[in-house]
Amino acid sequence: MHDTRILLAHGNGGRFMRELIAEVFARHLRNPLLDIDADAVPLPALVGQSVLTTDGFTVQPLEFPGGNLGSLAVHGVVNDLAVTGAQPRFLTLSAIIEEGLELAVLDRLIASFAEAARANGAVVAAGDTKVVRHGEGGGLYLSVAGIGERVAKTPLNMQRIDAGDVVLVSGPIGDHGIAVMLAREQFGLSGNLESDSASVLELASAVWNHPGLKFMRDPTRGGLATVAHEIAHGIGATVVLEQQRVPVRDAVTSVCEMLGYDPYYLACEGRIVAVAKAEAADDILAAWHALPGGELAGRIGLVEAGAARVVLATALGGRRILEELEDDPLPRIC
Repeated sequence: MHDTRILLAHGNGGRFMRELIAEVFARHLRNPLLDIDADAVPLPALVGQSVLTTDGFTVQPLEFPGGNLGSLAVHGVVNDLAVTGAQPRFLTLSAIIEEGLELAVLDRLIASFAEAARANGAVVAAGDTKVVRHGEGGGLYLSVAGIGERVAKTPLNMQRIDAGDVVLVSGPIGDHGIAVMLAREQFGLSGNLESDSASVLELASAVWNHPGLKFMRDPTRGGLATVAHEIAHGIGATVVLEQQRVPVRDAVTSVCEMLGYDPYYLACEGRIVAVAKAEAADDILAAWHALPGGELAGRIGLVEAGAARVVLATALGGRRILEELEDDPLPRIC
């Protein structure tokens, strides 16, 4: 394959597509389950309960400080499985490629995808590629499905949450959203902030079986505030977030203040929001503090009896309502 950019012919089912699949996708993703000539493949039986998730990923730019579309796509699916108490086992990958994308960029992104999958103990069992005309896509879209094996003994269910339970977060919020925005060089701003894009599998598995843990969620689109609203409306209670306790990096705070963003609504791609019994919080935080990515984990809020709403207890001692997100402040970030 001698072309340097993707052509429409790479999606026509002929020689160019076969070469693209063999020289980029199969070269990086090859494993005993991946049969590029089969329409479907059998999967080995799992011992624990099977858990299925799927997600689509579109980010601009395709490569950003701290990550890229390839690793992000794996982390997004792995994290969805991890917060339910499941170990990722199998992935599928569907790539929608825009005509004109540099093959070197595609190769780097798929190599990153493969590396992230291996690091999380998952194999790509099936895949597909399509090519769309120039101007009809954003370079590359990835759609990924994941099958995991539930290994957690503690049931992680929003309906187990009660008034008096505490809200925890595994690290600073808003890093991914602001890092991607800065990478776009919008508003004349620049900086060295990196995305938090990472697997939370180690953080999640460290506390899966703590009897005081009730619920976990990864705060992607819509950020911390959106997860808080899901909890509030899911159980019919008030979620109070404490402004002084929510970890936010100075760089994120500065950009948000300049541009009018609210860090509570910005996407994270390597964090966990958890709800636990109050007496379990210190144990869970100690486990996170001992792991990479969990050093700044903290107790950030409380579930109270009351109307289904999210309240921010401000640093000045007041309270304000955090409304549900309506507009998309930073499109195409995950």
